[in-house]
Amino acid sequence: MEKVRRALVSQEKEEEEILQVEERTKKVNREIRIAGAFFVVMFLATIAYFSWYLVVKSKDTINSSYNARLNTFSEKVVRGEIRGKNGEVLARTVEDSEGNEVREYPYENLFAHAVGYSDSGITGLEAAAGQYLLTTHLNLLDQVNNEMEEVKNPGDNVVTTLDPYLQQLAYDALGEYNGACVIMEPGTGKILAMVSKPDFNPNTVSADWEWLISEENTDANLLNRAAQGLYPPGSTFKLLTTLEYIRENPGTWENYQYECEGSMTYGDSVMSCYNNHVHGLLDLRLSLANSCNTSFATIGQTLNLDSFHSLCESFLFNKELPVPEGMEYKKSSFVLDGSSGLSERVQTAIGQGRTMISPLHNALITATIANGGTMMSPYLVERVESPDGKVVKQFMPQSAGKLMTADEAATLTNFMVAVVNEGTSPSLQSDSYQVAGKTGSAEFSSNKEESHAWFVGFAPAENPEIVVSIIYENGGTGGSVATKGAKKIFEGYFSR
Repeated sequence: MEKVRRALVSQEKEEEEILQVEERTKKVNREIRIAGAFFVVMFLATIAYFSWYLVVKSKDTINSSYNARLNTFSEKVVRGEIRGKNGEVLARTVEDSEGNEVREYPYENLFAHAVGYSDSGITGLEAAAGQYLLTTHLNLLDQVNNEMEEVKNPGDNVVTTLDPYLQQLAYDALGEYNGACVIMEPGTGKILAMVSKPDFNPNTVSADWEWLISEENTDANLLNRAAQGLYPPGSTFKLLTTLEYIRENPGTWENYQYECEGSMTYGDSVMSCYNNHVHGLLDLRLSLANSCNTSFATIGQTLNLDSFHSLCESFLFNKELPVPEGMEYKKSSFVLDGSSGLSERVQTAIGQGRTMISPLHNALITATIANGGTMMSPYLVERVESPDGKVVKQFMPQSAGKLMTADEAATLTNFMVAVVNEGTSPSLQSDSYQVAGKTGSAEFSSNKEESHAWFVGFAPAENPEIVVSIIYENGGTGGSVATKGAKKIFEGYFSR
């Protein structure tokens, strides 16, 4: 019996040991599975990050002036040319008297901000298109020959949407004023011209650098005001105020009437029309045509402010603009909401208050009206070509969204035609084409005599080909300076 008892005890111990081993094995296996799962997750996260980086951020890093790899690329590739829409050379690499590669800009100041520079940093298309300019798709045989002869390969060339003729028109239209002008194709989003003043000569940026960035220079020459300058929109904003009123009053907005007496009181303040002009009895169309401040101040007091805020954000206020990759710009701002007071809602309705917008953004909104309600993403590069002229990459128009109905766009177009034919911009009338436009005076200081002058518009109204957005800093009230500049551009375009 003792032997049996001992055998049973031994067997129990063995079974207990087996269970302990199995338990330890399970624990180890569990820990291995957990560790394995952790490493799999980390691996997948790393792959996801690198995939995102390659697709989204790699170009920014490659094009960064701080990226040392650019120097590596430039050791083997001669930076390609940047060209206008018809092949005009806007930037190219040449050798100086000592055999050093230098970047040359044949048009000097004319394309300064759009094309940019690649000395003392890198900006504009030189930065945004740097990846293409420092890549070569020359045929392999020539590349091999160049390698054997220790000769650099020529980089690919970037053909832009920029039209030197229209760029010169816009540049001349601004004259001696500081400001900016953007000319676009509304149906495609192509930027045909982009001018900012004051400007600089990209050929001499290195020599002028200390002055350009000095405190003594208060002109901010290097700032691209077309995309980075933010201004009160003035009466050009009444286009969106009008749209909001139409949406809030479906079927009844056509019955809107207002008797303008030249001024009105709201709270403890007084709102006046330009020069206290008495417009008399107005409907909504003539309110916009005559840019009647008191009519729009009255409209502003009736609007649902949260709805108005949503509309403006749908038009990309406080949002990212669908600009080309690498283009530097500033977001426009709209702060009015349901908590805003009477003064701010009245001022905002006429384009004052704290609303700020760039000339490029104003061009996009105007182009949306011209394009039947669809905003097209703006772009500057038409295609990339190899050094021997073969197309490497073609850029196509892209929609940024349907922001208003075709009927709404047609209504606003009709109102903008009235601005020209019956309202504030009679000088834009022409027998050859019909302009649809809107002027604006944007106060920027406590001195009401100091105003920026705006014009936004398009032509022909019935089948738009170009959109113009132009601003003259301290250009005065009434929009007359901006209207004259726009007229030069439209006449130049349609007389070509």
